Amino acid sequence: MVGLHTRFAHRFARSESRESALAYLRGLLAPLERKNGWTVSEEAGHGGPDRIQRLLNRIDWDADGVLDDVREYVVEHLADPGGVLIVDDTGFLKKGVRSAGVQRQYSGTAGRTENCQVGVFLAYSGERGRTLIDRALYLPKAWTDDRERCREAGIDDGVEFATKVQLAKAMVRRAIDDRIPFRWVTADAGYGYSKGRRTELEQADVFHVVATTRHDTVVTRRFMDHPRHDLIADLPRQKWKRRSCGEGAHGLRIYDWARVEVRPWRRPDRRHWVLARRSVTNPAKIAYCIACAPAQATLNELIAVAGARWGIEECFQTRRAHWSRWCRRRQHQARTGHYKRRGHSPRAEALPC
Repeated sequence: MVGLHTRFAHRFARSESRESALAYLRGLLAPLERKNGWTVSEEAGHGGPDRIQRLLNRIDWDADGVLDDVREYVVEHLADPGGVLIVDDTGFLKKGVRSAGVQRQYSGTAGRTENCQVGVFLAYSGERGRTLIDRALYLPKAWTDDRERCREAGIDDGVEFATKVQLAKAMVRRAIDDRIPFRWVTADAGYGYSKGRRTELEQADVFHVVATTRHDTVVTRRFMDHPRHDLIADLPRQKWKRRSCGEGAHGLRIYDWARVEVRPWRRPDRRHWVLARRSVTNPAKIAYCIACAPAQATLNELIAVAGARWGIEECFQTRRAHWSRWCRRRQHQARTGHYKRRGHSPRAEALPC
C-alpha cells in the first residue's frame, strides 16, 4: 500500500495532504462494511472526518495526474493481452441546480429520469482483475449553451458540448495512445447502437462485441439493411447453445446464445456476427450484440467478451460514493483559481466538473 501511495504522493503539494491521501487509501482498501468520511477517518485513527473531507473537497491536487499514475499501476499489475475495455455511464442523484452538469435526465442507477449528474467511464478487465481507468462528466447542451452558468460551476469556456458516445470515443482513443494492452472493447446499446462508432473501431482494427437494439440493421449478402431480429427469428433449435457469460450477483448468468455471420465479403481474417442472447425462462426476451472479431473467434469467446460488460457495474459500486466529492473539489479549485495558477493540461480542460 505504501508503494502504491509513493507513486502519486508527488501530486500533493504538502506533507499533510500526502498523509491524508495515504489514510484515505488505507480506508478504501480496508474491509469496512460501509465506506464514508466517518468510517474511513475512524479507520485512520482520526477524531472526525474533517481531514478526509478537506482532502476531497478543498485541497489542491492533480486528479488527472493521479489517474495517469493509477493507469500505469493497472498496466503493471493487471495487464492482459486479452483484456477488455468496458464503456458505460452511470448517474449520481443530486439536489438543486448548481452542481456541474446536473439536470433532470435518465439515470441508470435509479432506472428512471431524475435530477442527477451523469459520468461516462472506461473500465479495464483482465484475468487478474478489473478497475476503472478513465472518466468524464457529461455536460448536457443546456449547460454548454449557458456559459455564465458554466463559469459559476467552474467550467472553462473552452469546454464544448460532447455526446456520451464522443466522450467514450475519446477515452478509448487515450487507452490506445497510452498503449494499454487490450484485445476487445464492449459496451451497452447506448454506445453500441452507433454505426459510426462501430465503423471507427473497425477502421482502427479494434475487436469489439457491443450491444445494440432489435431494430438496428446490418448488411447481409442479400440485403443492405437487414433487421437483426429477422436474422435470428428462424434459427433452428440446434443453433442455440446454453452458456454462462460469467458470475452475477445471484450466481452464473446462464442464457441461450446464437450467432449469425453478416457482411461475409469483408477481410478474410475478420468476421462480423450478430450475437443473440435469449432468456432461458422467457424465450421471447432476446438481446442483441454486433461483433467484429478474428475469423477464428469462437462463440464461447464472444460470449465471454459480452459478459465482461457487467464487470463495470461492480466498479461503479465502489466508485459512486467518491464521484460527487471529486466534482465538488474540481469546482472549488476552479473558483479559487488553482487551475489557472497551476496551468491546465489538455485533459483537465476537457474534464472539468
